Amino acid sequence: MKKSAVDIYRQDLAIDIISELSRMRKIDIRSATDIYYRSRLCNQIAEGHYGIDNFDYKYLAADLVENEPELFK
Repeated sequence: MKKSAVDIYRQDLAIDIISELSRMRKIDIRSATDIYYRSRLCNQIAEGHYGIDNFDYKYLAADLVENEPELFK
């Protein structure tokens, strides 16, 4: 199945958020990936809720850290 431009954009956004999480929290990419895909943020982006995918990846990564601290334990 061919991906739409929105799907590709959201995939790239996920990669940027994961990289930023890794940098911010000084964790490896694998851990950051696991955290991201278990987050509510991931679901919100995938489903296009609230236009959240229009925010900057650095803002979204910081928001994830602040609002989902349980994922980092």
